[in-house]
Amino acid sequence: MKKNHKYIFVIGGVMSGVGKGIASASIGKVLQSRGYKINLVKVDPYLNVDAGTMNPTEHGETFVLNSGLETDQDMGNYERFLGRDLPEENYLTSGMVYKSVIERERNLGYKGKCVEAIPHIRNEIIDRLEAAASINGSEISVIEIGGTVGDYQNIMFIEAARVMYAKDPDSVFFIMVSYLPVPSKVGEMKTKPTQNAIRQLNSYGVQPHMVIGRSSEVLDKRRKDKIAMQCNIRPDYVISAPDIESIYDVPINFEKDNVASIILSHFNLKTKRNNKLAEDGLKKWRRFANSAKKAKKELNIAIVGKYFDTGDFVLSDAYISVIEAIKFSAYAKGVKPNLHWLSSHDFESGKVNIKELDKYDGILVPGGFGKSGIEGKIKVIKYARENKIPYFGLCYGMQLMIVEYARHKAGIAGANTREISNGKGDMVIDIMPEQVERLKNKDYGGTMRLGKYPAYIKKGTIARKSYKKEMVNERHRHRYEVNPEYIERLEESGLIFSGVSPDERLMEIAELSIKEHPFMVGTQFHPELTARPLSPHPLFTEFIKASVLYKNCK
Repeated sequence: MKKNHKYIFVIGGVMSGVGKGIASASIGKVLQSRGYKINLVKVDPYLNVDAGTMNPTEHGETFVLNSGLETDQDMGNYERFLGRDLPEENYLTSGMVYKSVIERERNLGYKGKCVEAIPHIRNEIIDRLEAAASINGSEISVIEIGGTVGDYQNIMFIEAARVMYAKDPDSVFFIMVSYLPVPSKVGEMKTKPTQNAIRQLNSYGVQPHMVIGRSSEVLDKRRKDKIAMQCNIRPDYVISAPDIESIYDVPINFEKDNVASIILSHFNLKTKRNNKLAEDGLKKWRRFANSAKKAKKELNIAIVGKYFDTGDFVLSDAYISVIEAIKFSAYAKGVKPNLHWLSSHDFESGKVNIKELDKYDGILVPGGFGKSGIEGKIKVIKYARENKIPYFGLCYGMQLMIVEYARHKAGIAGANTREISNGKGDMVIDIMPEQVERLKNKDYGGTMRLGKYPAYIKKGTIARKSYKKEMVNERHRHRYEVNPEYIERLEESGLIFSGVSPDERLMEIAELSIKEHPFMVGTQFHPELTARPLSPHPLFTEFIKASVLYKNCK
């Protein structure tokens, strides 16, 4: 194990989806506020090599790192809470681990030994966790093990954590995030499921030091004492984490409950003074969290997408980075965003009248893939352009903005994207040449244009006004690009490509002149991936400003 490095393992109990990711991010935040360099790691027990091929309506958003690795949405929360970019070493799946071990075995990396789950898979996990700590130069790692205790898939990761604890008990701290139900007919909070979850974790050789009790209600002293007595945990190490309105209040609540102090005491560490990380503590974070509550003026933003017909529960997961990016910029401008989810299928079928868009102060079309609902989106974009409603298109939202403009302003009636047309018409959006062979061979995973790329921002544009600099770096996730054969014709008709790759081959940002439209901007990249609570993304902020102005001028 890395010398003097500390490891905190966060394990789920009773059921999934109780907030391990937010708990892990919040633990990282409060420890960071004490002056320590924190590393947040997500373990996904899936056999997928990465999260890129997972269905967003089932697994949630795919979050792309600077390196291009497609990861679980919790990595987005980690970056937002810590306020910094994380490397790909901070994300691992069972698929990655097994693939690495098998490839090494095929290359005689084990020198003819019989390769087994114990010790080889377990040791590979430990090696990766230690490598992540070393690469980040961190002092404390907070490692979230996905799933719930009792799942077959995550046993090997818990076993790796057990071995690390056995080697150095003073350097490892275990936390269980468990759910305590309050059955409506019973009328009281029940601790037995959590007790059973802890006993099951004990059967793996692991005893949690701390329990974070998630529930609809606050844990009272009686429940804390009961969990403590039955599970060999100190009563003050049982932390109440009731449902709250904003996830950004969780670090503040953890600070009130002395979570950081408890952990540092276990590691025999003290809060660092005269340290850049500790200078501010949680002051700026508190101001941000309070700004969300103080915002009174409401702004109605329509998000027109296609992943809305699977129920309300998936919305916040499938578009979480977009939602949070809007919030950050809105709160910074003192307004409260009301998000309205509109299905593009309803506009395509005529079920909803296009004039319903007049109700909204701004329209955003997020990224996506495939054919369904596309003509509905194009209708929405056309209406936003003609009626000067602020519009922001992300990835596919930019590509369809260009298709709409080509059809109705540039005189290219057959304009389309190859993604939905099979090559019929004018392909103003076409597949990247290097992608053709990959698709032919059904090589989908990790093969798009992924990760951080630079872009040059032209003077006198909305993009330049927003960024206030000439060069930017943004994260991508797509296979299709603006077709170079149509760029000149599009520009002659009034479309401005305000962001381009350094070699001027790829169009990164498209917009209309401020004289023609108050805010009509599309990005080929995903700006939402780099928006932070304490540093909102400039393009989202400009979109919010334009929406506020539009609302005031109605």
